[in-house]
Amino acid sequence: MTAGSDAVQDLLPLVFAAPNEALTKAESVLRRRPEPLHASVAHQVIGIWQRDFGDLRLALRHLRRARNWAARAGSADREADVLATLGVALVHSGRTRQGLDALSQGVRRGTGHTRARVLFRRAYCWWVLGHHKEALEDVRRAVPVLRQAGDVIWTARSLTLRATVHLALGAVERAEADFASAEDLWAVTDQEHDKADAVESRGLAAFRSGDVPAALRLLDEAEERYAKLATPTFMLSIRRCEVLMAAGLATEALAEADTAIAELDLIGGQSTRKAELLLAAARAARQADEPATATARAGLAVRLFAGQRRTWWEAHARLVLIGARHAAGKGSRRLVADAAAVAQRLTGLGAPAAPEAYLLAGRIALDLGRAADAEPYLAVAARSRRSGPPLARMTGWAAQALRARAAGSTRGVLEACRRGLDVLDDHRMTLGASELRARATAQGAELAALAQQAALRSGGPRRLLMWSERWRATVLSAPPTRPPADPELLSHMTAYREIAARAEETRMDGRPVPALEREQRRLERAIRSRTLHMRGEAHGDDTRFDVGRLLGQLGDGVRLVELAVVDGRVQVLLCGQGRVRRFEAGLLAAAETEAEHVQAGLRRLAHPGAQARLPLVEAAGRRLEELLLGPAAAHLGDGPVVIVPPGRLHRVPWALLPSLRERVVSVSPSASSWLRARETRPPWGGRKVLVRGPGLATGGAEVTRLAARYSGATVLEHRDASVPRVLAELDGAGLAHIAAHGTFRTDGPMFSSLRMADGPLIVHDFERLGRSPYRIILSCCDTARFATVGADELLGLVTALLPLGTAGVVACSAPVNDEAVVPLMLALHEGLAAGLPLPEALRDARAAMPDDALHRATGWAFTAFGAA
Repeated sequence: MTAGSDAVQDLLPLVFAAPNEALTKAESVLRRRPEPLHASVAHQVIGIWQRDFGDLRLALRHLRRARNWAARAGSADREADVLATLGVALVHSGRTRQGLDALSQGVRRGTGHTRARVLFRRAYCWWVLGHHKEALEDVRRAVPVLRQAGDVIWTARSLTLRATVHLALGAVERAEADFASAEDLWAVTDQEHDKADAVESRGLAAFRSGDVPAALRLLDEAEERYAKLATPTFMLSIRRCEVLMAAGLATEALAEADTAIAELDLIGGQSTRKAELLLAAARAARQADEPATATARAGLAVRLFAGQRRTWWEAHARLVLIGARHAAGKGSRRLVADAAAVAQRLTGLGAPAAPEAYLLAGRIALDLGRAADAEPYLAVAARSRRSGPPLARMTGWAAQALRARAAGSTRGVLEACRRGLDVLDDHRMTLGASELRARATAQGAELAALAQQAALRSGGPRRLLMWSERWRATVLSAPPTRPPADPELLSHMTAYREIAARAEETRMDGRPVPALEREQRRLERAIRSRTLHMRGEAHGDDTRFDVGRLLGQLGDGVRLVELAVVDGRVQVLLCGQGRVRRFEAGLLAAAETEAEHVQAGLRRLAHPGAQARLPLVEAAGRRLEELLLGPAAAHLGDGPVVIVPPGRLHRVPWALLPSLRERVVSVSPSASSWLRARETRPPWGGRKVLVRGPGLATGGAEVTRLAARYSGATVLEHRDASVPRVLAELDGAGLAHIAAHGTFRTDGPMFSSLRMADGPLIVHDFERLGRSPYRIILSCCDTARFATVGADELLGLVTALLPLGTAGVVACSAPVNDEAVVPLMLALHEGLAAGLPLPEALRDARAAMPDDALHRATGWAFTAFGAA
């Protein structure tokens, strides 16, 4: 480049249009021993690049040189501009007083247009420090001057900053107006980094207005823009953490924050950003129920913010620290006082988090038995229930519920919980992805627990049943938003199948597959990202659960057993014969442990020669029955039984329990789900589809024999058993039988799969069905395994099918012997051909098996879900 004055001055806007190009050109200018003015600009450009994308120590070194060269050049405005940049860098390095002094010098030295730019940067530092009133004042003084000068870039920056300050204060509408004005200005510039920052800021605004899918989409778009510029941005990670936590993805938020901290430390980046990332990590760890990690991260953040004189941020970090200590079981009058002091500080700062702090102070006081002390704190927190974003209103309703409980008002508790959960339902239905809907339920776990505790104390089993249903399997209350016909998403899914199939073949050949696995993980991230962007279209089921309707459908012969967990103990709600009875059983934790022992036993019994373990498994089944059913086992009658377990008991093989072993048993995620399945009508024509996937030990032997039984059935095998063809045939079928290897993904339940000829058929694929088969039989391992997420939700193959029109599923919760499965499946279809529903046909199929350990364990591993 030439060393002309205009060309060198153009490097300053270039650093936020094409940062790496600006860095290269600035270094080139310095190699030619430029005049003082040009040297000042070049050093400033390098300093800005290092400040925002590299080593802060190098940034300070270059900016001090830029200041010195500006002084030699005798330009007051040049010196003022460099002082402003230096001041920002000093603040980001934690030297707050020095930074503000440099900025004040810049304001005094600069004139007119230059002074307005300095004011903008001081406003930015006020925002970083949490001094929002001062930030707004400086922007107010800067914007008119910048507009009058026709400075589009700096006007847009100022409007973006003002919008961001408004968001921090909870003024979402003002922020959106400023973001819109700034976006119009950015459209006529080539400031690509600034444009990416504007997209990121719009993502934050979308989040603050309650639109989580839009926030995720905009943050992903910003990340793509930054990636093209090869410029890291840690503010994006901080904002993404906030959105991920609101979506119930706390573990991912913690990983994102920790990764960003490591990268920041590696390059010697801004200490202000490190403190904010530590705070994000602490919040995520607290939400992920890791109080020790939250305490450590929050404690370090408090120290950094205090050293940086960032009162706003320090107060927020102290709030997380106190919450983590409380979660770890620590409670004292001193902790109450600390929480109250933070609440008052946040109120004085105008922070939207103040109600959360008052709620924490009240909750700690209640735990100490000091209801009188808690009341004023809870009363203040409860004010937020009337307005604001959904999570803030839920904070208010939680406070109101705690007030009512302390006052001994069961009615008040239940009303507050109902209103709070209604807010959550409205928020949840804005989410299109079933995964996000499921995880978002965690936000209402406290309200649900308070309601169930109140219902139990009131003594009415019907009331407890209603509240158990209010909170159980809410994600299944409406079909998920169907993934859009997005060419990029479809391309990712096709590529994913191809890569996964190649990786599987390579593993079977005994060769390592690191490159294929990396590409598979990349495609999984891309698919998941596109799916999480979906906005909810379906409305929840407005029909409230009706106990009378349930009892009417059950009649005198069928019993429905709903297991509610209150304070860690299983409460058995036995429904039938026109009434609901309650029995108390064992501890949930003990039942979970016993269920894992049973699963281990079934895995061993899947192999010949394990006959000696059968008595141990049967004994574990007896213990499970005592823990899960208790005295209710003696009151089940002689007819069919429907089990409605909590999510954490989804792996229990119910047919193993002695009182259920010879009985018709089905499982449902909720009583409401069972009612919908019972009332679902089969499709006209009753098409039958038989699918045989590759690599089965028996070659999918039952499919060949079933094809002979069902003349006219569609049989998909070999190359015909491809994912697109299988999905096309499954859509709206009356009965489907799939014999294929199943894989459950604990690390990504939505990628749990059935192996087809061209690769995995995943949960995301099933969600593309217009209507899933009325009945479906999955004769493969692990198809009835789920991930428990949110409050009490399940993600897996079966739960993907139930909201889409499937009324009955037979699936397996454990590894099974492929050869022993064949006779069980043939016997099951004999029952279906005789007109039996799935649960009864499965019961009879078990009874028809040889009475040896292998075949008995195979029968126990399969469960009938639904009511068809």
